[in-house]
Amino acid sequence: MIPRKISPYIGEVAKAFGVVTIMGPRQSGKTTLAKALFPQHEYRNLEAEDVLAAAKADPRAFLMQGKRPMLIDEVQRFPSLLTYIQEMTDANKRKGQFVITGSHQPELGAAISESLAGRTGICELMPLSFGELADGGFDTGGRDAHIWRGFMPGIYDEPMSPPMLYKNYFQTYVERDVRKLLNVQDLGTFSQFVRILAGRVGQLLNKESLASDIGISVPTVSKWLNLLEASYIIYKLRPYYNNLGKRQIKAPKIYFVETGLAAYLLGVRDESQIATHPLVGSLFENMVVMEAVKNRLNRGLEPDIWFFRNSSGSIEVDLLFEDGLHIVPREIKSTSTYASHLSKGLTAFAELMPAADKGLVVYAGQNFPGVAANFADTSSWCP
Repeated sequence: MIPRKISPYIGEVAKAFGVVTIMGPRQSGKTTLAKALFPQHEYRNLEAEDVLAAAKADPRAFLMQGKRPMLIDEVQRFPSLLTYIQEMTDANKRKGQFVITGSHQPELGAAISESLAGRTGICELMPLSFGELADGGFDTGGRDAHIWRGFMPGIYDEPMSPPMLYKNYFQTYVERDVRKLLNVQDLGTFSQFVRILAGRVGQLLNKESLASDIGISVPTVSKWLNLLEASYIIYKLRPYYNNLGKRQIKAPKIYFVETGLAAYLLGVRDESQIATHPLVGSLFENMVVMEAVKNRLNRGLEPDIWFFRNSSGSIEVDLLFEDGLHIVPREIKSTSTYASHLSKGLTAFAELMPAADKGLVVYAGQNFPGVAANFADTSSWCP
């Protein structure tokens, strides 16, 4: 198993709460990690139909007859079980007595908020980070290899070609999860919607344009986007607002949690196609933004990242961190050669917000301390 950076934080959560909740995208390694960290817990998998049927038939008996502590996998298949977990957690104050995993979906999120508020610590496990790949001894090459392969553990634990993995990943998500969650009658339209989103990676969200292009209503676009975000398919990067409380723009940018999936949806079937792809810059930006998200979630922190763009578009910074009272800007460029003009956005932002920390360009070249950092050397650019 590839060591996961979030493991120490999950251990801290288990000492502080009666229930440990591990959420994240499908196939991000939740079950493997939970079993490794909690080998003494009895394992119950709600993906198994007989186990699910037993839980639904008599939830209290399902929990009481099992040995404690207990690890319950894929709890999103029966969110009502959390009510009974709450009862037992309140009756027995022992820490870490339940560990639950699930792919975050709207109904499950609501159930956790209602039943386990104050009783659980939520840990979000993303796909692999650059640091985890390095710790696991994987040298996956440069920019193009990372974008094409993506970061799902299945690519590395049990080597599988990226097109095969992401084809099956997408088909499973659309054919099973979406059918259940949205009661979508025309799955072809939804598939088209997700593919069009991939073509707009790194762009400002324009719901009206999406609705027009696909032939659906704006409320439907909103509903589908919310589901994709809750299910860890897309990530919305919000615009930064200054200390006057005025947002420069209101629309977020859209990224995919898994860059490899975005590349697959764009029709990339070989690593060699990345370098000349018209969206290589956007895919690289997507990869860096999600690395920042992973870095912070793995430390148990809120992402607290934004982008900045003024209303005219004349000043733009790809990534902003909030580090205490400081705003830390980062400009993202897919090039491998550093030049001073790459930091012009940082220079303009510094004039607008003199109190911000000095920025860095995150790019595909070598480190130049204080000026530019290689995308895979996360510790040098991600606070």
